[in-house]
Amino acid sequence: MVVVSFSFQENYWDEFELQEEDIDFIYNHLLEVETPLTPDELISVLVEERIQREIRAIEQQRLAGGEIYLPKENYAVEQKLVFPALGWRLGEVLETRSGWNPDLGHFDIIKVQLDNGEEREFAAGLEEHKLNTPPDATDDDIPDPQAVLASSGKHLVGRLESGLQANPDFVYIAGRWFPRALLIDINAGHLNLAEAMLDMAGGGPLPTSALLEQLDLISNENSKLVEFSLDLALQEDVRFDEVGPAGEVLWYLQRLEPDGVREIPLALRYKEIDYDRDLLTQEMLELERSLDDELSPLESTDSGKNDVTILLLFPHLLAGTLPLTPRMQPFFPTAYESPRILFTLVDGNTGEKFPGWVVQESGYVFGLDKWYRERKLMPGSIVRVQRSKNPGEVIIKADTQRSRRDWIRTVLVGSDGGVVFAMLKQVVTAAYDEHMAIMTPDLDALKNVWEQRSKKQPAFERVVVNIVRELAKLNNQDHVHASELYAAINLVRRCPPGPIMALLASRPWFVHVGDLYFHFDDSAGK
Repeated sequence: MVVVSFSFQENYWDEFELQEEDIDFIYNHLLEVETPLTPDELISVLVEERIQREIRAIEQQRLAGGEIYLPKENYAVEQKLVFPALGWRLGEVLETRSGWNPDLGHFDIIKVQLDNGEEREFAAGLEEHKLNTPPDATDDDIPDPQAVLASSGKHLVGRLESGLQANPDFVYIAGRWFPRALLIDINAGHLNLAEAMLDMAGGGPLPTSALLEQLDLISNENSKLVEFSLDLALQEDVRFDEVGPAGEVLWYLQRLEPDGVREIPLALRYKEIDYDRDLLTQEMLELERSLDDELSPLESTDSGKNDVTILLLFPHLLAGTLPLTPRMQPFFPTAYESPRILFTLVDGNTGEKFPGWVVQESGYVFGLDKWYRERKLMPGSIVRVQRSKNPGEVIIKADTQRSRRDWIRTVLVGSDGGVVFAMLKQVVTAAYDEHMAIMTPDLDALKNVWEQRSKKQPAFERVVVNIVRELAKLNNQDHVHASELYAAINLVRRCPPGPIMALLASRPWFVHVGDLYFHFDDSAGK
């Protein structure tokens, strides 16, 4: 039997780092299976190998030529001993001397130098001692690989990936690893042909298998290895974008992706405004969470619900996008590496399907411009996002209703680019939030405002003051709600709610009258 439990210290897996022996093992394993493997697959075989390696090390120690230390025996200087209780460490007796204990009587003491240089003393010639019977090991002493993976798998995968990323001999694509030296050669001709195929397909998307059908890559090599090699060559060529969700590889020509996917739309570009978050009250923080702006510092969350509603903000209406907030992210596909993911949007009322793009790095979902226009949505309209049973699809709904005429806050743009607000009777086609609703009858005029202000942006506080004054005219109390102000400011400038509410809280001319309603006091010195 082999006692291995002493070799696996309590923090063995916590301190796991990829070693040279591990790299060699992974390389040889991938060479043997001839198939790229995921990090989970690699760590599974590596944990088993680590356990077997420790067992082999202990067996070597047991066979290192030393006698097993038993307290009842007597030992001589220079004698080699093996200590089971110390993980089968090897040691050499340096000296012996007599010892005595009232409870034990006379016995010998040996000083031993262990193979790690440490010197320790042990009893000898002691007939009664529990270590005179070495523990019998059973299979229970050997760590269970599945138990290790269950308790430490995520941590071990992270350490493995860090080690492989630092090693140029390994390459990673679509969630799988393989040695670079074993890849199939993909030349410029293959890549040019792949570009032509995607061009004929309108840019894509096409799976790797479809591209391989037309490329002259017939060989006796493992088909998965050929596919992996082409994936890597495409990934390293700037002409191609991998746009598939996690677990699916799809290729697209980057130059044929929509403009709003390749670059952030003008209305979504935010020039960061410094502000003190400590100024925000609990009531303001709760409003910030409910407004769910992708630029707000919100915590990641997945409520497990099958749907979520958002209040449409003007920048997203203008850009044809949805905010990819922590609350929205669980509803949309993710990818291992791809910054842009192509998927399908489905109208929950009509069943109409159309392409959508998740732009992960910039925090938005693109592709809803036509859908917004056809449903005549406005800022403040309620949009519902739902999970779909079909992979790669997301359901969206507008809470449509019969058209009716309502008194709606309406923005009007002057010839000089200035904006004013009026309460006007408007035809409304979808449910909306009263604080956030603003009718925008002239989108082209507002687009011009954005273009003009992109060249020279007015001072933020001046914009807030002007809009507060305009909104205050629309009710008898001259009060403006924080969310109403947030929606109105975003008609002319992209801004999350935090800087707006911090400004309201820090200036004496904004007087809080309760429930996040504010009154502008001209006499306060502004």
